[in-house]
Amino acid sequence: MPSVLGMPEAREKKVREEVARLREEAERVQAALVAAEGALVRLAGARETVAEVLGEQAGQGGELTSGAVAGSTVPHLGGNAVVEVLAPEYQQILRVLAVPEAAGGMRVKQILAGLGWEATPTRVEGVRSRVKRLAARGWVTEVRPNVFVSAMTTESAAAG
Repeated sequence: MPSVLGMPEAREKKVREEVARLREEAERVQAALVAAEGALVRLAGARETVAEVLGEQAGQGGELTSGAVAGSTVPHLGGNAVVEVLAPEYQQILRVLAVPEAAGGMRVKQILAGLGWEATPTRVEGVRSRVKRLAARGWVTEVRPNVFVSAMTTESAAAG
């Protein structure tokens, strides 16, 4: 049977070890907190600098343009809209639809072939949804069910 005085000493030793472990963890968390707060201050400063620079450009009459990134939304085709506002994958689809062979319209699998992509079910559905989105926003015209032409081609044919 352990001694009566030994039991509290053993318990005290365990608690001291736990306190030491918790202090080390607290120091680690405190260091991480300081690093995160420093990053937050730097990011806030960068945001302010960018806003200041953009404000100066806008004040000088400079037109601000933003480059499209993958996954960005597809804007409606407007009077001054340019293809460059579209995400790269949408630009690729429009380039395929702009070739002379596409004048009569292209199906999704033909567009995939023009992109040089394999016609897997996932790719077919991905391109189909992108082309339908382009059609809904006015960039592409669906001349027959699932047959698409570039709206720019259609507009130039209608004008000429």
